[in-house]
Amino acid sequence: MSRRCELTGKAVMSGNNVSHANNKNRRKFLPNLCNVTLMSDALNQRVRLRICAQALRTVEHRGGLDLFLAKAGEKELSQKARLLKRQVQKKLEEAAA
Repeated sequence: MSRRCELTGKAVMSGNNVSHANNKNRRKFLPNLCNVTLMSDALNQRVRLRICAQALRTVEHRGGLDLFLAKAGEKELSQKARLLKRQVQKKLEEAAA
């Protein structure tokens, strides 16, 4: 399983540990990934995702998973999230018609 957020695309970054003597050692900055279950109001079902803590805060700020996916770009979403986004859009279009 890759260390990548399924909603924001946040992934492992690399950099240096820099000591007081200015010695540089390579290190990894890992995203704070959490396994969460979010509720989709449009689909009326629960969805399990592996997302970072920052994405979870953003989902709550925007008012839920469906609204987050509506604003999210296709490039940053995982395959699972893209499929979910299409399903939500289809369901909302059916409800509007």
